[in-house]
Amino acid sequence: MPVISGDPEAIQRIAYEFCEDCSHQGLLYVEARYSPHLLRESGETEKNALNSEEVVRLVNEGFTRGEKDFGVKVRSILCCMRHMTGWSTEVLELCQKFKNDGVVGIDIAGSEQLCDEATHVDHVRVFQEAAKLGICRTVHAGENGPAGVVREAIEEMHAQRIGHGYHSIDDPDVYKLVKERNIHLEVCPYSSYATGSFCGNFKEHPVRSFLLDNVNFSINTDDPLITGHTLNDEYELCKNELGMTDGDLAFINLNAAKSSFLPPDEKRELVDQLEKVYGLKD
Repeated sequence: MPVISGDPEAIQRIAYEFCEDCSHQGLLYVEARYSPHLLRESGETEKNALNSEEVVRLVNEGFTRGEKDFGVKVRSILCCMRHMTGWSTEVLELCQKFKNDGVVGIDIAGSEQLCDEATHVDHVRVFQEAAKLGICRTVHAGENGPAGVVREAIEEMHAQRIGHGYHSIDDPDVYKLVKERNIHLEVCPYSSYATGSFCGNFKEHPVRSFLLDNVNFSINTDDPLITGHTLNDEYELCKNELGMTDGDLAFINLNAAKSSFLPPDEKRELVDQLEKVYGLKD
């Protein structure tokens, strides 16, 4: 981040070229998430330094140009960071300000072990307020943390989606909660192995249970720059290591479209597009 933080041209260019990369993978729709605060000028007191709102505008401009030039729809989810409680209120304000201008949701990322109970209450409050404002909500939980973090995300933070969520399966009551409320799990197979959140044979990965139990989940890349994996790489891993079929992946992608944070009319359009691609609709 220090290489590009505070550089308006670089930030907008990376957003634009992100659309190009997505187009080359044949993607119809993408929700990209980032922390505006991590893209600000590192010396925030300097004259003419970028602020978080300017960062969001630059990313939106890059995505708008990229969508036009490359034919892929891209929207943003803005991230709070668990170790930076003071940023969360501003992230919520930005989500509200840009709710109809490229930003479709709020997230919280970072290590599940980095937040103490005294400060974490502010994160919970922000997500409760987001629910009242009608801002869509996803929470990184149950990646390296226990199932209890997933329960908190659902019951206290009103999460509609969970980033990763692998360890929800460790607690039958939490796993039942995920299934009963149809919470969408954003699964990242290769990343789960690379980060150590899953250890063992891929055929024993929790995603196998998610599939067999008809859990609402999707396949995602997490951070392609770090993992070096595209979404197509993830699909190959799912087929070769997890035994998924093309039919399974089509079903999973429809889950993703139906659980996207798009407005209802755009969501229906996306689902219709996918159903035609998969031969489910004329």
